[in-house]
Amino acid sequence: MKIAQVYSHLNGLEYLLVHRKPLWTEIQRVIHAVDANACKTKISQEKTMRGRRLFSPRAMNAGFESLLRDLGWRESRVAYWVTKDEKLIRRIVAKSAADQKAEIESAGLEPIYSYNQTDFVKDRVALEVQFGKYSFVAYDLFVKHLAFYVGDQIDVGVEILPMKRLQCEMSSGPAYFEGELFNVIRNGRGVPAVPLVVIGVEP
Repeated sequence: MKIAQVYSHLNGLEYLLVHRKPLWTEIQRVIHAVDANACKTKISQEKTMRGRRLFSPRAMNAGFESLLRDLGWRESRVAYWVTKDEKLIRRIVAKSAADQKAEIESAGLEPIYSYNQTDFVKDRVALEVQFGKYSFVAYDLFVKHLAFYVGDQIDVGVEILPMKRLQCEMSSGPAYFEGELFNVIRNGRGVPAVPLVVIGVEP
C-alpha cells in the first residue's frame, strides 16, 4: 500500500517528526509493506456488486496487525469510572480511575466501570487501522484517542483510513479519508482536543 494523504490535527505529525521520528518511520514502512493486491479476496454478495472481487477489510487488518505486532506495538486499555451526575463528571474527568471511583462513592452515587481499548500503542503513540464502518472511525477520532490523551497514556493518535479510491473497491459502509477529513475540519481547529495524524492509504 502507499500513503496518499496525511492530515495533521493540532500538530500531530509535527510532534511525531520531532519527538517520535522512529515511530513515524515504522508506520510508513508498515503501510508500504502491506500487499493490498493480496488482500483482494472478498467476493461481494451485495446486490450492486454481486460476484465482484473486493478488498477484504479483514485481510488488510491482518496484514497490518502482523507487521505492527512484530515491531512491538501492543493493545492497551484506559479504565475510568462514570456516573449520572454531570457536575461530578466534569470535576473528575481528568483524574485517575481510582480517584474517580472514590469521589463518586463519596458523593453517594454508583460508580460504573468503563474503559477504552486501542489495538496498537507504542511509546505513547496510539495507532488505529480502520477499514470498518464509519461509526467506528468517528468513535476513534472523537472518543478513543481523546480518552487515552486525557488519561495521559498517549501524546498523539494516528488513524489509518482508506482513500475513497480504495473504499470504492470494498463492501459498502467503510469510512474513507476524504469524508473523515471533512468531519474533523467541520468541528473546528480545537476539536477533538488531541493531536492526531490521519493517514489516507490506497493500493
